[in-house]
Amino acid sequence: SPKELYGLRTMASRIEYSEKYTDDAFEYRHVILPKELAKNLPKARLLGEQEWRGIGVQQSRGWQHYAIHRPEPHILLFRRPLGTDPVTGKVDVELERDAKEAYNASLAANQRK
Repeated sequence: SPKELYGLRTMASRIEYSEKYTDDAFEYRHVILPKELAKNLPKARLLGEQEWRGIGVQQSRGWQHYAIHRPEPHILLFRRPLGTDPVTGKVDVELERDAKEAYNASLAANQRK
């Protein structure tokens, strides 16, 4: 119904996205859903891309819901391999190399502090 669609759009506008953070293999981000939106999600399994896009999560390609944070199930944890092309969702060898070099450089800089 139009009322339900409006409600979903309103809740989707309240979804919060973290900055991205990395390790030597993945790029990560977490997405904080309004609690009333999260209460209808499955509790014991990860969401597929169609499911998280279907509730209004908007992000580039290649992200996977990889873990459930049990104390706060309204926070979805996502990751994708370093070097993922945000348009295709596939790992690009050059992007991967650049991302790993940037990660190693930031790690070295932080160790010098």
